[in-house]
Amino acid sequence: MNILILGYGKMGKIIAEIAESRGHTIAAKINIDNREELDTLDAARIDVAIEFSEPSAAYENITWAINHQIPVLSGTTGWLERKPEIERLALSKGGSFFYASNYSVGVNIFFKLNRFLAKIMDGQPDYKISLEETHHTEKKDAPSGTAITLAEAIINKVGRIKRWDMDTEMNDSEHSLPITAIREDPAPGTHKVTYHSEIDDIEITHTAHSRKGFALGAVLVAEWIKDKKGVLSMDDFLSF
Repeated sequence: MNILILGYGKMGKIIAEIAESRGHTIAAKINIDNREELDTLDAARIDVAIEFSEPSAAYENITWAINHQIPVLSGTTGWLERKPEIERLALSKGGSFFYASNYSVGVNIFFKLNRFLAKIMDGQPDYKISLEETHHTEKKDAPSGTAITLAEAIINKVGRIKRWDMDTEMNDSEHSLPITAIREDPAPGTHKVTYHSEIDDIEITHTAHSRKGFALGAVLVAEWIKDKKGVLSMDDFLSF
């Protein structure tokens, strides 16, 4: 399979290494320094595009792939206000667009556990819910896309929670879910959801030990999406 890497930073490099170890060919590695090479690429020879770039570049990168009929999967966060536009474009072009805030299989099991716990805790108003995420200092967006995914699931399942806020906003509303974002090195990624009461705490935590789990998940999805159509997610891939 010929793979186009859109965004050749730390994640892009690990993705390329894993893809090649699984017998795939990297057709091109595009980043901010050589983006003009997209104009000369033979799109017909590319099977899948994997997009892990910057928030400012993600929309254009994904649009380019869809317009060239290349199935594309993205893990870039910080641009999601425009995600509905991308989904409409993919459907109108008969293309393939896959988005996940996190491609780790373990994290997606954690998402499922978070939804299950939130559903149970909907009937326990004495517990205050909070969320904490820790990442490396080079991560530009806060909170992380994974944290937002966790928060949105809690909002969907717990009727008293109406929104999430960064903890710096000092919002103590019982209807708000505070998110604390910590940036320190080294930290591939830790996410913790806490239910706190005067009696006890209930916590669930996922800690990544390296980026390899995210990168391997992205390559596995690339292998799976090659002949798929539509707007897809990790729930489709894992059949959750």
